Amino acid sequence: MNINVVYLGKKDYQETLVIQERLLLMRQQEKIIDTLILVEHPPVLTLGRRGEHTNIVVSKEVLEKQGIYIYEVNRGGDVTYHGPGQLVGYPIFDLNNYDRDIKSFVIRIEQVIISLLKNEYDIEAYIKDKKYTGVWVNEKKITAIGIAVKRWVTMHGFAFNVNTNLEHYHWINPCGITDKGVTSLEKLLGRSLDLEKVNLQVVHHLCQVFDCSAIFKDKEWIRQITGGLE
Repeated sequence: MNINVVYLGKKDYQETLVIQERLLLMRQQEKIIDTLILVEHPPVLTLGRRGEHTNIVVSKEVLEKQGIYIYEVNRGGDVTYHGPGQLVGYPIFDLNNYDRDIKSFVIRIEQVIISLLKNEYDIEAYIKDKKYTGVWVNEKKITAIGIAVKRWVTMHGFAFNVNTNLEHYHWINPCGITDKGVTSLEKLLGRSLDLEKVNLQVVHHLCQVFDCSAIFKDKEWIRQITGGLE
């Protein structure tokens, strides 16, 4: 099975959300195959369906003065931070190809990052428990996961801390968790990573976990199939 993979580089969160929604509709209509968007966002906070505003621990006014905005979105989970140095993946996948099993799908996404960390960097990562989704290293979260499913097609996805500024997590209780920390690949290795190289590693391990092959598309492909979005 093939999937499309599109790397958008650095892109505004709201603009990327519009692209997700357009691709979601096209996947529901079977106009495209499963598609993975990889992107890096400017600093932004997103609040999931069950999110509590109290988990944002600085005021909206203080955030907006720094150009940081809060988006309420339809994914699962609580509050999440996105920012430079973080690799965000949005799988627009039809779960009819994956036994319509949402929980199993999320576990596969977790396994992608666990496999990458082990095989590329010799880092032991794990799934904590049913209460806390995502990927953890030494009791600190390195990847947050929150998806939405519409007519069995997924959107939203995962946020993998590569070179992320972890100080920005002081703005929130990540995923509503107050007694656990966050980490990044940069912090664990003591050096900055080439984000485009990590992108390719994510694609490699995702294709292994999902038993698929990647067809790489560019921004022009997005623009053509969405009628001008890119």
